[in-house]
Amino acid sequence: STPALLASAACNDPKTRKQALRDDREGWTAAERAEISNHANNGSWEMIDRSSVPAGRALVRLIWVYKRKRSGSLKARLCVQGCAQIPGVDFEQTFCATMRATSLRTLAALAAKRGLQMRRWDFVAAYLQGDLEA
Repeated sequence: STPALLASAACNDPKTRKQALRDDREGWTAAERAEISNHANNGSWEMIDRSSVPAGRALVRLIWVYKRKRSGSLKARLCVQGCAQIPGVDFEQTFCATMRATSLRTLAALAAKRGLQMRRWDFVAAYLQGDLEA
């Protein structure tokens, strides 16, 4: 019954900012403020005037993505609308550090053999920690 409950909750996540703000009893605006604060604290961007955008270039639009976590907490992520980006112009490469399942199983087996404990971390806004080169 738990997977059905989670699936039901996911279906109720707002699809647009308008939906999130319509009735904010759940606290989506607080989740948005936390996301903006994470970006500000990590220096993810700098404000520019629209007039400083080079000729022939357009600002990439941002969208909000809302997600209710399994714990019940609310996450609002400010995302670049990737379909509007041009490869080689707006970005050179994409990368997401992930661990292969076989690597995780190997580490778990090694930890079990040596009697070690494994821990996991949930880094808040971990994706904001990387340095980008322009």
